[in-house]
Amino acid sequence: MKDITFSISGMSCGHCLNAVNRALSQVPGVEVESVQIGRARVRVSDAGDAARRARAAIEEAGYTVEAVEGLAE
Repeated sequence: MKDITFSISGMSCGHCLNAVNRALSQVPGVEVESVQIGRARVRVSDAGDAARRARAAIEEAGYTVEAVEGLAE
């Protein structure tokens, strides 16, 4: 498992936190560690594919991923 942190813009309230948490929890191979305003920390089984699916889930929920930390070995 690999730890990844997404910096996310567009989050401003509890609804936003729930939406991102819900979106990420539905992605296979992703375990949600925490979701805070502007940030989500996850553990992924596959740093490539699972991380891409997690990013896509955040963006499909209506938010913008500004940066991703933890993908580089």
